Amino acid sequence: MDDIDRNILRELQRDGRLTNQELAQRVGLSASPCMRRVRQLELDGVIQGYRAVVDPSAVGRGFEVLVSIEVRRDRETVEAFEEALQDIPDVIEAHRLFGSPGCLLRIAVADLAAYERLWIERLTALAGVTEVNSQIIMKRIKEPKGLPVDD
Repeated sequence: MDDIDRNILRELQRDGRLTNQELAQRVGLSASPCMRRVRQLELDGVIQGYRAVVDPSAVGRGFEVLVSIEVRRDRETVEAFEEALQDIPDVIEAHRLFGSPGCLLRIAVADLAAYERLWIERLTALAGVTEVNSQIIMKRIKEPKGLPVDD
């Protein structure tokens, strides 16, 4: 990956809706070589997709919670737990961690009452869960803007 590829990644992370012509102009290429490079980055799996960034409040999910969960640490239980998370749309991110806690979730729901229902009906009911700790997000200080693509 060279400096032009890194510039392409920076620009697309800032604005994934750039036309190829706009992108080419910003990175100092003509349209055809720029398109070839973008396609190659996609084929290589460097660019994994394009998404819209949605305001959580606009879709009724302005209440976010970080949840640490301890799960019994046997392979079967962990695999079943991870698979069950896929069926809970309120869980918008999930990470298995080394050490404690074993898992960290980011959850987006409408309000505290909705989170309480989720906590009681779904999270504590998952097989193997031994502990659930919740941290309510007061304010998002820094939004995800993409990954640094420096040398």
